[in-house]
Amino acid sequence: MAIPRWGQGAALVMGVCLAIVSAGAAPAAPAESAPADFYAVPTPLPAGAPGDVLKSESYPPALAVPDQVGPWPSGAQRIMYRSTDAHGEAVAVTGTYFDASVPWTEGGPRPLVVLAPGTQGQGDQCAPSKLFAEVVHYTPPLDFSVEYETIQAYALLSRGMDVVVTDYEGLGTPGVHSYGDRRAQGYAVLDAARAVTRLPGSRIGDDNPIGLWGYSQGGGATASAAELQDSYAPELNIRGTYAGGVPADLRAEAVTLDGGLGIGFLGYAVNAIYAGYPETRGEIDGATSPYGREVLDDIATQCATETIARYGLHRSSEWTRDGRSIAELIDALPNVRAVVDEQRIGRLTPRSPVLIAQGRNDDLVPYAQARTLADDWCRLGATVEFSIQELPPIAPGLAVGHVLPAGTVLPYALDWMTDRFNGVPAPSTCNV
Repeated sequence: MAIPRWGQGAALVMGVCLAIVSAGAAPAAPAESAPADFYAVPTPLPAGAPGDVLKSESYPPALAVPDQVGPWPSGAQRIMYRSTDAHGEAVAVTGTYFDASVPWTEGGPRPLVVLAPGTQGQGDQCAPSKLFAEVVHYTPPLDFSVEYETIQAYALLSRGMDVVVTDYEGLGTPGVHSYGDRRAQGYAVLDAARAVTRLPGSRIGDDNPIGLWGYSQGGGATASAAELQDSYAPELNIRGTYAGGVPADLRAEAVTLDGGLGIGFLGYAVNAIYAGYPETRGEIDGATSPYGREVLDDIATQCATETIARYGLHRSSEWTRDGRSIAELIDALPNVRAVVDEQRIGRLTPRSPVLIAQGRNDDLVPYAQARTLADDWCRLGATVEFSIQELPPIAPGLAVGHVLPAGTVLPYALDWMTDRFNGVPAPSTCNV
């Protein structure tokens, strides 16, 4: 009896998880590390257009699964491509392109999925294009990271979809990672798709269908890309966007993250605002205590696991001069308030269908703001399915309520994306 598509996806996820656990439990051959000079950005950037490939190199991913014809996936390429920052200036962004070694058995040409990763951290060592070569990264005492996006990337590859994973601006490359910046992240996603179509020897061309895929930070990035596509990359043949655990409202995030394991992620956002919007620096400097500045500088060099270990369950009021929280300070600092308000997703209309998946009891990304995003897009005339992951509150504040829905929705999201590539009419909950 044939295994249904959702069953294949679930089996793959379990297999990859077991492979990761096994890799960590036994000695392994040293992985090929990413050469430092690959991440050196040409100065000045050569003339060109967003999505142009600046450099590329092939490498074997650390986690490969043998099949009848060889390793799966067959290989990977690091790419550096031209993109655009939040202010319209050209920047270089890196990423990883995987070409699926299994056939695309559905209708039409092979599709490409742009995977926008969830929170990796803010240190350059956390870039997915580096971690795919290691799977597990560790430098004593606490610089530890596992490339968990291997699970989603390989799930998509198992369907015969090619996958490109962006590192975003400033992750791996010089500068501060633009964590949570709506435009910078959305542009990096869209330009990753363009880059694959322009990569020498690529089998993905201008007419191949494209999907956008992301959870958590990645959900925010793909949601932003979906609504920016019409003005920024209208030529892309995007068939659908999966945006899970979407942080669509940074103001709401500032309240929810405070005091939980993910409080340091709020620090990533503060660092991104400070670096990317010079008009906010005087306000942030005036509100931040010496200890707070030490914390912000520290986490700017860390991966997410270390940030959680060092600063989880603390409060942002510990970082400020007068004991107010970052959420309280947003409204008290006019330039910061303007930048935070600019980050809200939901004011533009996605031109292709969107699946939003959100845990009812998500303890990192609040449910209400994801519901608002879906309602906003519905009012603008978009085709939106809002999938509620009904899980009970488990250890609130410890991120369990955020992590588990990524797994429960995965089989359905794979089928949803496959249907978009097959031309099946997209479901909508807008009138429900």
